[in-house]
Amino acid sequence: MDTISRENNSYLPVAGVIVGVLALVLSGVALAKIYLAKKEISAQVEPLAQKIEEAEGQARNAAAAADKASGSINKLASDTQAAFTQVAQEIGNIRGEITKVQETKAAPAKAAKAAKEPAVAGPDEYVIKAGDTFRKIATAKGVSVADLTAVNPGVDSSKLKVGQKIKLPAKK
Repeated sequence: MDTISRENNSYLPVAGVIVGVLALVLSGVALAKIYLAKKEISAQVEPLAQKIEEAEGQARNAAAAADKASGSINKLASDTQAAFTQVAQEIGNIRGEITKVQETKAAPAKAAKAAKEPAVAGPDEYVIKAGDTFRKIATAKGVSVADLTAVNPGVDSSKLKVGQKIKLPAKK
């Protein structure tokens, strides 16, 4: 037989018992720590859940307020657009009335001008006829274009009207 079984070695069973007891003590300590951790987590979960519910409620209230504000903004935009449209229509009506008044006012003036006799030129004047230009007039009257322009400073030579009177410079 082998030597281990013949010897009376009492340390091996004692060591096994000690290791078993230590394992039981450690598992008991671990269970106690787990219980305390679970209790602490449970104590913190409820306040966190309440805070989360409060935050969700605030978020819902903020979303409702945003929806209400958005509706108010849309209504305000619609009302503003309607007001601008109404103002634009009124401006159009006023412009139409102004045009009518101007046409009514201009009609007697045109009739009065038509009733007048043809313009007659004085000794130092010339009455514009169709197709006249400062160059044609200056050549016909024997004066320079520069002199003709100088004695008619308010007259635009490119916008001459039939019947318009202009001054003639003195001949040199």
